[in-house]
Amino acid sequence: MELKDIQNLIKFVAKSGASEVKLEMEDIKITIKTGSEKTETTIVQQAPMGMPQMGMPGQVAAPVQAQEAVSGTNTATEESKFIEITSPIIGTFYRKPSPDKPVFVEVGDTVNSDTVVCMVEAMKLFNEIEAEVTGKIVKILIEDGTPVEFGQPLFLVDPS
Repeated sequence: MELKDIQNLIKFVAKSGASEVKLEMEDIKITIKTGSEKTETTIVQQAPMGMPQMGMPGQVAAPVQAQEAVSGTNTATEESKFIEITSPIIGTFYRKPSPDKPVFVEVGDTVNSDTVVCMVEAMKLFNEIEAEVTGKIVKILIEDGTPVEFGQPLFLVDPS
């Protein structure tokens, strides 16, 4: 795979709205993670047998800006103390990992920053969405199987 092909892949993933894509071939592994404005690419390419391994040619890395998936809300006086968990990508919202499994979280459940609260499917890739905040789920704002937009509130969390 040439550098030009990698650059085209990065552009395609950035436009697609996917948050992470992994590509593994015989001699190369590529992981592309997208953030709010920038794309991070990690490429691991093994040198052919018998050749000294100098630098890794074709390694491209752009720092990713942390994407804030949680923002405060001030829509109503009583809801102003709650924190929103928002969708980091465009896709379809799912409360369960699969149709025959239980939901990730219910109203009243306590979550911490690394608790998976839902999945958002974008282009046949299922992205686990973490709470990124500690607190108690007080309201689920989206129905299962509903399309969501970037930044759309999914849950309300009481941080107290």
